[in-house]
Amino acid sequence: MALFRPHLIFNRITDIPIDYLINMGIKGVALDADNTLSTHHSQIPLDGVTDWLAAARENGIKVMIVSNARARRIVPFAQTLGLSYISLACKPLPIGFIRAARAMGVRCGEVAAIGDQLFTDVMGARLAGVKPLLVTPIKVEDGASFRLRRRLERPLIEKYERIGLHFDLQSDLGGHHVS
Repeated sequence: MALFRPHLIFNRITDIPIDYLINMGIKGVALDADNTLSTHHSQIPLDGVTDWLAAARENGIKVMIVSNARARRIVPFAQTLGLSYISLACKPLPIGFIRAARAMGVRCGEVAAIGDQLFTDVMGARLAGVKPLLVTPIKVEDGASFRLRRRLERPLIEKYERIGLHFDLQSDLGGHHVS
């Protein structure tokens, strides 16, 4: 199913080479917060996130948070990272990604969405014409709805890994075909 298919799967956001984004023609990045930049509801970013963000910015890539979480969760986290944000993004609806592209002053086709869920982040990005990159969740969530979504995602992710969409830092990115 192309609607749920990411361009590539990475273990962590910090594993995504900035050169890869540049080579994709990416000028803006829409980042999920929970389980992408930090654990669910945490205000502490994953190790290396601030350096990764700095490298993206140094290379002219605009970055912002696009999250389904409420502003009270996202505002202090976005401020910590020095990022603008869209809260209550309504993913998988495309509107949050479209708003992010407009806010960053780039076209949707020049935006990469980085998140940890197929049925929100990847699907919403595809619907908006944004390039989805999937990361492995930092920590498995406890809630029943999360467990159900993860169970439904697992067969698709396993299929994508079998066909070579999982990026390994030890391998050469040039061997991967991305769509």
